[in-house]
Amino acid sequence: MDLRFGDSEPTDEERAAVDALLGPPESSWEGAGRSDADLRWAHGGRAARDRRDLLLPGLHALNDRVGWISDGGLDYLCRRLTVPPSEAYGVATFYAMFSVRPRPATVLHVCTDLACAAAGAPKLCEAVEARLGPESGVRVERSPCLGLCERAPAALVVRAGEDAARAVTDGGTPRATAVSAPATPGAVVRAALTPENAPEEPPAALAVPQAPDPGLLLLGRVGTVDPADLDDYRAHGGYTALRRAFALGPAGVIGEVTNSGLLGRGGAAFPTGRKWQATASQPDRPHHLVCNADESEPGTFKDRVLMEGDPYALVEAMTIAAYATGARHGYLYLRGEYPRALVRMEHAIAQARARGLLGDDIMGQGFSFDIEIRRGAGAYICGEETALFNSIEGFRGEPRSKPPFPVEKGLFGKPTAANNVETLVNVLPILTLGAQAYAAIGTGASAGPKLFCVSGSVERPGVYELPFGATLGELLALAGVRDSLRAVLLGGAAGGFVRPDELDIPLTFEGARAAGTTLGSGVVMAFDDTVPLPRLLLRIAEFFRDESCGQCVPCRVGTVRQEEALHRIAERTGADAAADIALLREVGRAMRDASICGLGQTAWNAVESAIDRLGAYE
Repeated sequence: MDLRFGDSEPTDEERAAVDALLGPPESSWEGAGRSDADLRWAHGGRAARDRRDLLLPGLHALNDRVGWISDGGLDYLCRRLTVPPSEAYGVATFYAMFSVRPRPATVLHVCTDLACAAAGAPKLCEAVEARLGPESGVRVERSPCLGLCERAPAALVVRAGEDAARAVTDGGTPRATAVSAPATPGAVVRAALTPENAPEEPPAALAVPQAPDPGLLLLGRVGTVDPADLDDYRAHGGYTALRRAFALGPAGVIGEVTNSGLLGRGGAAFPTGRKWQATASQPDRPHHLVCNADESEPGTFKDRVLMEGDPYALVEAMTIAAYATGARHGYLYLRGEYPRALVRMEHAIAQARARGLLGDDIMGQGFSFDIEIRRGAGAYICGEETALFNSIEGFRGEPRSKPPFPVEKGLFGKPTAANNVETLVNVLPILTLGAQAYAAIGTGASAGPKLFCVSGSVERPGVYELPFGATLGELLALAGVRDSLRAVLLGGAAGGFVRPDELDIPLTFEGARAAGTTLGSGVVMAFDDTVPLPRLLLRIAEFFRDESCGQCVPCRVGTVRQEEALHRIAERTGADAAADIALLREVGRAMRDASICGLGQTAWNAVESAIDRLGAYE
């Protein structure tokens, strides 16, 4: 891709897609017809560059309309935003859901990640590919985790067209998408060929085996409240927490969150109150709030269930967080593979805005705040907060070096508080119950309830809410673990395996650390003895190799070397595998010690635990 604008012209569809987002161009400098005025001065320039953050939405607009991003479409978008084509090409090729080469308007994503692989995804892919040849007009792509692990195996159909981004059926699902889960070859083929006739997804409550249970603090409304009805949400306690926040004031809210002992639920377990206080105290303005809803860790789907089943809770929680930290604008960075969550959140935000619960002078308190949704496009690394900032700003989603930390210089170089969905939703019971009552739940070092995503070899997969301190065995008993349990993966691909005789591990941050593993994002994936462990480890290695952004050498090279070694020893054990296992350990240490972000630092964890705890290659 050249540094300069090329000669390729956008099609009428591509031009319309970009203009629908940005408005019509004002001059030939932005792609309009040339006029006499354009010969005397240039338009755009700095003002257009200030809209660089619209690059990702612009790429989505092109991809949604046509199904891929052509040179002409990309060139036109670059002119509108005054972005060098080479930089925009680097962004477009960074994301798995975009294509810069021609492809059919319909793309079928078949999940081949851990839970789906254990449920027969490889055979499903072979059967679907055999039925959908090139003449079908459907592109079949093997995909990483789609966040539908409780219904594995899973497939997602995405169809491009004029109404792809906005059209919604009466059931609340975009006509341009169709989900098949649990998937069979026949159902997947039907969904791919006629996605508008695909059956509606089951309600989010089916992903919560404990529902309906009003005693649950985080999941209590899922299955009880109509997720599209703001009045129903308020009738079940909605916006009680925001009213108390206004009564406490920003400092009071931060004090309650700090005293509650709430730790971040995204995996890092950083104290939320400290993060909010550090952001609020920064003199630099404006402050930003970012909700990280890009849960791409294989086996994780709790944030999807919350957004689909209780979307107004997230809107209220983000409003409280913004009030406490002094933010006036918030970004919800939503995973691109979550079409129903997108529709539910768009509706909830629009209804809250229409009812005076977002926008200017919320509840007559003189506080103004609004939320903008930004869609991800298939990049696991964007779950790292600084990579997410780069993605929103219109750059490649590569992590930044720290310091400076986001609370000092985050999104657009301004103080930013970034939390994931589960963390934010925990703020609601903190304010309604009080910090002391909330802190009494769980353990001293791990306070409150925790959501766990249970999948794999269990009878009742789904999202479970338990107080911190319950054991792994108690959770698996609720889910109905099957006989012949071989191993349990805690924390997802970045976590670690534990043995069947270690089910007394307490599900707390400190308990997991003491056991030499991690809770991570709350993944609990059980595998029985029918699952080939070496193949599972190879899939984890393939995942990290694919998802490495390539910015730092330890991760870029190390993930490749890890996968190569696991390929060599896939069918070997004992002395035959010893040399490659030694190499794996060396590469793993290098990635852990020298990678710039958590992806490279944790890419060796699951493989190491399988070798050391499970004797994977003995």
